[in-house]
Amino acid sequence: MRFEATTEIAADAEQVWAVLVDVERWPEWTASVSRVERGEPGPLAVGATATLTQPKLRPAVWRVTELTEGREFTWVSDTPGVRTRGEHRLLPQPDGRTRVELAIVQSGLLAGLVGRLYGGLLRRYVGLEAEGLQRRCERS
Repeated sequence: MRFEATTEIAADAEQVWAVLVDVERWPEWTASVSRVERGEPGPLAVGATATLTQPKLRPAVWRVTELTEGREFTWVSDTPGVRTRGEHRLLPQPDGRTRVELAIVQSGLLAGLVGRLYGGLLRRYVGLEAEGLQRRCERS
């Protein structure tokens, strides 16, 4: 199951990246996350973890598996029967704007069931994240 949202932000990729990787501050700009606790100090990097608390979902530990500085990061959260991958990609545009592509991808034995039960919520949350990121970056 894959849930996606895209947006264009009237800000350069460097500014958008700074907001995006400051995951502890996500609750300030997206209603899809109520609390974030980093597992370790310092900048977001491969292997870094964060526990996200989201309305209507159990807290989940996310671990960064891929990161290209200033452009994209992917993290995963595993629960019995389901692996959830969060993708965050920035694409600088020629006019100075930044296209943001966000996705939640679920795989595993129970992914289909979880997708049917929570698909609407996950689709809504990835949309809220895109909208909130745009508002935060364009406000700055």
